[in-house]
Amino acid sequence: MIDKHRLLSAFLDKLKSDLALITRAALLARDEAIDEESRAESKWDTRGQEAAYLAEGQAQMATELTEAINLFRELDISPTPPHSAIRVGSVFVVKQRQGKMHAFVAPRAGGTEVALDGKSFTVVTPTSPIGREALGKKAGDSITMIIRRKPQPFEILDIG
Repeated sequence: MIDKHRLLSAFLDKLKSDLALITRAALLARDEAIDEESRAESKWDTRGQEAAYLAEGQAQMATELTEAINLFRELDISPTPPHSAIRVGSVFVVKQRQGKMHAFVAPRAGGTEVALDGKSFTVVTPTSPIGREALGKKAGDSITMIIRRKPQPFEILDIG
């Protein structure tokens, strides 16, 4: 199984990179919103207001990323004993039609992906459909996901 400390570090690096990018974008949008040239020239000119809305949304995303980073730093990634159930901090592998999915259960940042040791890992949260189904399951168990309105079985191959 994968070294969870390296995996957690890779996710933290990704989240920090995303935070730096969104912070720069928010600052640029804020500068655009307060720039003299963005002042409305008519009642139909909403360029400055649109930039302000954009800056506000990006600032909210930055706040959410900061919270996710803090939660990842506090995450318990202690080794999972054999035959343990999936919990927050677990890594698990699911067999699906398209192949294997490598998942990392974390409280936030669902859908974030990183590559490590030639494998792609995706964050699933306890509130996501796959996270809800997988929590408490063990290797060898099956979960059922509704995909395109049809139940699809997935087998949990490994937990770490």
